[in-house]
Amino acid sequence: MSAFAQAAPEAQAAPPAAPASATPGDAQPAATLPTVTVKGQVEVPQTKNDLKVKTTQIGKGTQELRDIPQSVTVMTEKLINDRNLDDMREVLRTTAGVTFQAGETGEEDVRLRGFSLGQAGDIYRDGMRDGSLYERDTFNDDRVEVIKGSASMLFGKGSTGGVVNQVSKQPFLMDQKEVSVTVGSGQEKRVQGDFNFVTGQDSAFRLNVMGHDADNWGAKQHKWGIAPTYRWGIGTADEFSVGLYHLSVRGRSSYSHPWFIRDGKIVPTLAADSFYGLDSDHLNTSATYGTISHLHRFADGGELKTQLRHGRYARDLLGSVIRFGTTGGDPTTIDNWGPNTIITRQPKGRVGISNTTQLQSDYSNTFHWGGREHKLLAGVDLYYEDARRNNNFAGSSSGLTTTVANPNNGDWFADTRGTPAFNTFTARDLGLYVQDTMSLTDTFKLVAGLRFDAFRASYNTFTTTSANGTVTPGTSFSMNESLWSPRVGLLYQPNDVSTYYVSYGTSYNTSGDAYQFTPGNVNGTLANTPPEKSRNIEIGGKWELMEKRLLLGAAVFYSEKYNERNQDPDSAATQYLLSGKRHAAGMEFNAAGRLTPKWEIFWNHTWIPSARIDRSNQVLAANGGGAQVQGDRPGLTPKHSGSLWTTYRVLPKLRLGFGANYRSSQYPEGNRAARAAGFVTYDAMAEYSFTDATTLRLNVTNLTNKLYADALYRGFYAPGAPRKVEVTFKHLF
Repeated sequence: MSAFAQAAPEAQAAPPAAPASATPGDAQPAATLPTVTVKGQVEVPQTKNDLKVKTTQIGKGTQELRDIPQSVTVMTEKLINDRNLDDMREVLRTTAGVTFQAGETGEEDVRLRGFSLGQAGDIYRDGMRDGSLYERDTFNDDRVEVIKGSASMLFGKGSTGGVVNQVSKQPFLMDQKEVSVTVGSGQEKRVQGDFNFVTGQDSAFRLNVMGHDADNWGAKQHKWGIAPTYRWGIGTADEFSVGLYHLSVRGRSSYSHPWFIRDGKIVPTLAADSFYGLDSDHLNTSATYGTISHLHRFADGGELKTQLRHGRYARDLLGSVIRFGTTGGDPTTIDNWGPNTIITRQPKGRVGISNTTQLQSDYSNTFHWGGREHKLLAGVDLYYEDARRNNNFAGSSSGLTTTVANPNNGDWFADTRGTPAFNTFTARDLGLYVQDTMSLTDTFKLVAGLRFDAFRASYNTFTTTSANGTVTPGTSFSMNESLWSPRVGLLYQPNDVSTYYVSYGTSYNTSGDAYQFTPGNVNGTLANTPPEKSRNIEIGGKWELMEKRLLLGAAVFYSEKYNERNQDPDSAATQYLLSGKRHAAGMEFNAAGRLTPKWEIFWNHTWIPSARIDRSNQVLAANGGGAQVQGDRPGLTPKHSGSLWTTYRVLPKLRLGFGANYRSSQYPEGNRAARAAGFVTYDAMAEYSFTDATTLRLNVTNLTNKLYADALYRGFYAPGAPRKVEVTFKHLF
């Protein structure tokens, strides 16, 4: 449920008018008034108008941010709209500590504090694990919440670097409709509608729809989405909701750009607005799921929320791996490449389908035991997944080439791959957790929680035949894990505007993660590898400043993963690597809210001065390059990363905004010889309000059109988006 602001109180009913035939002084008969139900406030979404929120559900149940002993960053609908962030990856790019691995074109390639975020399924929707495989859009997002650091006590498997939670828009008790139209660079055209209807005294229906079409300089994308939700019993003892979500994305993937290395630094080459793939390339993804929810409010103040969700997620990728050919018969180098340099396009294909069913029930209440106040959270969640994958479904090579001077040249090659053979994966997880926030004194609180997970998975791989006729038989086996995840924290709250805390939490990753769903070794040794385990220690504070208009947070953290397991999914040999141990230590900073009634700010920054592979079985290559080894700084772990956004209302009808995204230098994972330079990109916004209901907004992202390596893989990169200009007309009625 979203955080809500208080609306204007309902007008009191006027007394009945006297009959027209009455005269002054006549005695009037006593009138019997109908029973009136008085509601103290009407729920309306706060996040439409604010960058700051006070409550969250990312920690299970509705909690104040100040009662969570970890760093939490919240991107509200207002921030998402102000910056025109319609893609989930764009939202994550405004989150400090987040980096991207290139190549797989989805959120499962996200890193947080240098640790894998999405491979274990650490992206959630309304507190429930979101399916992988699909490209996410923000059209139905009320806000996006990110909790930093180990969090398996709350979420189970995964969550080493943290967890991302997308909060869906919910019906509320006010008639409100909103339509927006955007046109922009790359022939972008987008229409979005948000329609909320009050259907009864305690019921409402909300419909969010979206249509998006863009050429993207050749990397086309066409998507549409619909999310209807009906909610009834709002504010009563028993509240229900039922919703459906569907998102379809069809387009092309700008899979990779080749690089040159000069003095150990990656030199970006091809322009970001150049698509060198084939017109027959495609990246088609979809997500369809339904959710039923029931919230029971007990007379003693307790709440029991139960959610049931079933969904289907799919991806079909056929992309082109872009490489330089030869120049004049010699290998292409940075000194001899140019407009006539040959571009080769080798196929890369992946196909996947995943069906998931989840049931989750969370109970929260406040008790007074032993002279102390206890805020109890407890729950159970059941998760079942049936997945089919083929991560090497490329088909034959087209042999078609182009040159650096001829991007998007219209080449096309028929998809002759046929029906894919699938590896199959089924997973079942039962999680039980309990957490107590106990008031030790008027100013000190102790947070203690424990979770138990019983994880079961089975794998089946298909038989393969190599080009030389070698047959690799399929394998089948299963794994069973029973795991405990503790969490403990101490809060010091000397007043209602400041909190200081220290916390300790753990996480784990099983060998059956959401990235490959394969054993990875014909003898089954990878699947039998014990889970990776991690721990996070954090000391920080949270303060409400400027008469509670601004929320500020700062924290020192130490995150460590031990018994680490790494596997190269593109390796011809089915190998796995136990690199052993790594850590990342640094500071987090967050600020969101208003400095003055006219001046708003959102800022988050991660500083990781210390990050190291502490133990590894990798051997340093003879030339000093190759895979990262013990003592190296882990890949995709920059020292500095963050985002700034600020707006100021310069005139009653005119609001201006300015932002920056920045990241210092970093290495790809598995390549110690290539370092991407740091970068800063700048954004700007101007919004003019014709009336309170009608606005026109201009957004310019990457103002300087900077060319930089945004996402990295061990042998190539994906460039950051080029300069983009967008104009959005919005009308509220």
